[in-house]
Amino acid sequence: MENHIIRKANSFDVKEILRLLIELAVYEKEPDAVKITEEELIRDGFGATPRFECLLAEFNSEIVGLAFYTPRYSTWVGDTLHLEDLIVTEKMRGKGLGISLYREFLIEAKRRGVNRVEWSVLDWNKSAIEFYKKTGAIIDGLEQWKIVRMNKEIINKFLSN
Repeated sequence: MENHIIRKANSFDVKEILRLLIELAVYEKEPDAVKITEEELIRDGFGATPRFECLLAEFNSEIVGLAFYTPRYSTWVGDTLHLEDLIVTEKMRGKGLGISLYREFLIEAKRRGVNRVEWSVLDWNKSAIEFYKKTGAIIDGLEQWKIVRMNKEIINKFLSN
């Protein structure tokens, strides 16, 4: 898609980050679940010791999507990046912004040399499940939340296309 960029978030983006997190909560049928404040996001993401990072999708200078992620450590495989949230605002879905955010997240994972990326997806979110399957991600789990993972080999295979 033309006229879009993917970039790292900064503290000036927090209001828009929170707006997108609330939009995602509404989509996931949990409209009152977001309790975090702008102040907490600034402190935890843009302070001396950031606890998360965030990529933003901009279209014509408007923030329309995000990939929100945190480092993790697995006792079985070591360094892991956890994709907490991936969202493109409803009016911009289907235009390639989600794949751009996803790809940039995986590029960051590869740059860091992590052994795995992982995230969750709701079992009723069939379009997201199909999207992840098409990229080679492995989807496990029998409960409402499905665990989605890609190891280094799958990341490299996806990024080589």
